[in-house]
Amino acid sequence: MKKTSPSILFSLIAALAILLSACAAAASAPTEESGLYPENVDAFGAPVEEPGRGGGESNFVGDVAVSEAPLSAQAADRLVIKTADLSIVVAAPEERMQEIAAMAERMGGFVVSSSIYQTYLGDGSEAPAAYITVRVPGELFQQALDEIRAGAFDVPTDNQYGQDVTAEYTDLQSRLRNLESAEDMLRQIMEEATRTEDVLNAFNQLNSITEQVEVLKGQIKYYEESAALSAISVELIAQESAQPIQVDPWDLSTVAKQAVEALIRALQGIAEAVVWVALYVVPVILVVALPVVLIGLGLRAWLAKRSAPKGAPRKK
Repeated sequence: MKKTSPSILFSLIAALAILLSACAAAASAPTEESGLYPENVDAFGAPVEEPGRGGGESNFVGDVAVSEAPLSAQAADRLVIKTADLSIVVAAPEERMQEIAAMAERMGGFVVSSSIYQTYLGDGSEAPAAYITVRVPGELFQQALDEIRAGAFDVPTDNQYGQDVTAEYTDLQSRLRNLESAEDMLRQIMEEATRTEDVLNAFNQLNSITEQVEVLKGQIKYYEESAALSAISVELIAQESAQPIQVDPWDLSTVAKQAVEALIRALQGIAEAVVWVALYVVPVILVVALPVVLIGLGLRAWLAKRSAPKGAPRKK
C-alpha cells in the first residue's frame, strides 16, 4: 500500500482545520429549523416555541406559546461586568475610606487604589477628602453599595453601569477551541513529518497559533475576573466642603453709611496730621535747624576771613 506523503497530510489537516472553523461559524448562524428567524422570535430576542414541539412548559398568549425554560437558562449564563461610580458626603473621609476598604476585604474583594488629599473652601480654609476604588464579588455588588451609602449625609453622585459581554465571551471560547484543535493537529504533523521543510512549516504555524491561544486566554480571563469582581469607585467629601456658600443680604443704606464714616475718618486723619505738623514738626525743625544754620553762617564767615590776603584793604 502506498504511503501518504507528509506534505499531502499536512495540506489535508490544514484544510480540515479551516473546515472546522467554518463549521463552527456556521453552527452559530440561525437556520430555519432552529426557530431563530424574526417571525419565530419574541420581543426580547428569545426563540418562541410553536405548539406541539415540546421542550418545556409554555405559557400561551393568544395563539403563541412562549417557552420559559430557555429564557431562565439564558439568564443564568449571562456574563455581565458591573461597575459603579459614586460620591458621598461624610464627617471624616479618611476614616470612612478605611471602613470601605475593610468592607471590601471582608466580602472577599480587595482595594485597587486609594488616596487622601486636601481641598480648599471658599473662605480659604482646608478640608480633607479621599478617593478609593475597590472590587467586590459580583453577587455582593448591591450589598456593597448599600453599605457605602449607609451613614452618608448625602450622595451627590450615584452611577451604576452594566456591560453584557456574553456574546464576546462565547465567541472567544469558540475561537479558542478551534485554535487548540489546530494546535493539536500541527503537533501531530510535526511528529509524523520526515522532511525538514514540513517540520519547519508546521513549527512556524504552531508558534503563530500558540500566540493567538495565549491572547485569547488572557481576554477570557479578563472577562471572567471583571464579571466575578465588580469595581466600585467612591469619592469621599467632607461635610464642611458640601455646605452652601452663605451670602449676607446687601443694603445700599448700610454701604452709604460705611462710606460716610470712612470719609469722616479720613478727614479727621488729615486734620490731625496738620495739627501735628504745626505744633510738633515745625517747632522741632526750628529748634534743630536754627542752630545749624547759625553755625554754618559763622563758619562760612570765618573761612572767608582766613582766606583773605594779609595787608589787603578791607572792602567797605
